[in-house]
Parts: sequence; structure tokens; C-alpha cells
Amino acid sequence: MEFKDYYKTLELTPEASQDDIRKAYRKLARKYHPDVSKEKDAETRMREVNEANDVLRDEEKRAAYDQLRTNVSSGGAAPGPGWDRGFEFAGGDGHAPDDAQFHDFLSSLFKQAERQRRGSGAEAPQTGAQQPYKGEDHHADIEISLEDSLNGVTRELGLRSVQLDAQGRPQLVNRTLSVKIPVGVRAGQMIRLSGQGMPGEAGGPAGDLFLTVHFAAHPLYQVQGRDLSMKLPVTPWEAACGGQVRVPTLQGEVEVSISAGSQPASKLRLRGKGLPGDPAGDLYLVLEVVWPPATTEAAKEAYQALAKAAPFNPRSHLGVQA
Repeated sequence: MEFKDYYKTLELTPEASQDDIRKAYRKLARKYHPDVSKEKDAETRMREVNEANDVLRDEEKRAAYDQLRTNVSSGGAAPGPGWDRGFEFAGGDGHAPDDAQFHDFLSSLFKQAERQRRGSGAEAPQTGAQQPYKGEDHHADIEISLEDSLNGVTRELGLRSVQLDAQGRPQLVNRTLSVKIPVGVRAGQMIRLSGQGMPGEAGGPAGDLFLTVHFAAHPLYQVQGRDLSMKLPVTPWEAACGGQVRVPTLQGEVEVSISAGSQPASKLRLRGKGLPGDPAGDLYLVLEVVWPPATTEAAKEAYQALAKAAPFNPRSHLGVQA
């Protein structure tokens, strides 16, 4: 989802005054209001203009939007994959955010600000005491290595979030947490840190922090659940004649047998050599035949000798001669 630049929607710059915003909104409303506009996309554009105006005309909403806009993207560019990792998002569902949830986060922040302005909730009918509120849950994406899942590790994790101060003004907050990554954690799995969300109000308990795990790209392995796959380069003679080759795994090097007559893209399965679990995942080796270059006279002669010793027409199925 493309990041919505509300200033661009209203044809303004971030330095625009409130008076500029009001004028821009009136101008665009006259242009795109479905009752009077002849533009083909008038209804969609009017909806976008209303959304931008709702945020920018409110000083508090605008401040929160400006805070997050600075940290999420530059000039309204579409955030890249994983842009939100390391950034906490408010919300009580415990699910990791995607790009579309940026606006849900803003909405959550605005509701919190409104509640603070009202004195943290309705008063009790007789005592006038504030109603306790549980702090908002936060969630964030974290990135770990495959080796972290294999061995388990305690990581120092830096997170950023937009929180409200005592006056209800948004501010950027940085904090560092010590997080224990359990052995066998999977991509997409959530780690819950109890009481590490937003503080409660009027004596209410703190919210929780949910961390959704992602694996960093690995130079050797691809991940699918607990299983791993890896391209295994072999020579033509290893594929044709078979043999033993050494293979790196997360648990260390092992020796595997290549069957004679193996074809490119053939798969070998190493049971239990994937990510740990009950049961552990497997490691799949995808054979990739790699031919040595004919860059020397000796290599060229060897290829010519092979052509004579093992005549072969790979295009016979096409009905043509070699």
C-alpha cells in the first residue's frame, strides 16, 4: 500500500499554515464534490481530500502524523518491505502490522489523546473516581537469523514508538529491551512480553508487547516453515557417476551421497537438518550441475574427448540431428 502523503493530497507543503489548509480544502472540495464535479474520479478524490483534511486540520493529529511521516518515509514514498520493523505500533489484536495498518495506528493514537483530554474516561456515578484503563498493547516486527532459532539467544532490541506526554502531545520514544528468543522459533510466530506495552491509566495494568518474528535473508538457505532448502552445486562427473560430497548444514558439515545419473534440480532430503522443533524440519538439497569453463587448451581437449567418448544429442526429442 502506498504511503498517503496528506500534504500532497491537499497540494500543500509540510510548512502550510492552518489557514492554508482550510483554503486548500475549500478549493479542492469545490473541484471534486460529486454533486458538482465532472471529474471521472471525483468521488475517490473527494474521499482522499476529506481524509487528509480530517488529519491536518487537527493540531494534535497533524503533530502525530508529522512525527510518524518523518520516520516512516520521505516525501510520501511507498514504504519498502519491512519498513515498520523496530517500530512499535499500538493495537490490541496482537498481530504484526502491515503497511495498511499505518492509518489504524494513527487512529489509535488519536483515540488515546482524546481519552486523555477527557480525563482518562468517564467518572464513576458516585465517587467521581477515574475509571481504570488497561494500557494499550503494542506490537512490532523483529528480525533474527536462522542461527538464533537453532540455538536460542537473548537479544538487546531497540524499539521506537510515538507516545503521548502528560499534555497529550505526541513524542518519539526510544527504548531497549532484553528479549529471549526461544529455540525453534518460527517465522510469523509471536513472542509476548507481558507488561511491556503502554502504561495503564488510573491504576489500570500495563499492556503487553507482541513481537512478530521474521528471519533475515540467509546466504545459503531458503525457509518454508521448519524446512530449509539449499542449492547444491555438483560437477558433471559427480552427477553422472555419483559420489560423496560435503554439505554445510546449520548443525555443521555432513557428507551426502550423490546417486549416479542424477539430473539437475533433483532433490536430496536430509531429515532433521532444518529448524529445530517437534518434529524438527528437514533440509532439501536441490542439485545444480556446474560445468567447468573451457578456458585452457587442456580443458577444451577434455571436452572434445568427452564428446567422442559419450556421443549424446540433447535435442533428439526436437526431431533434429546433433
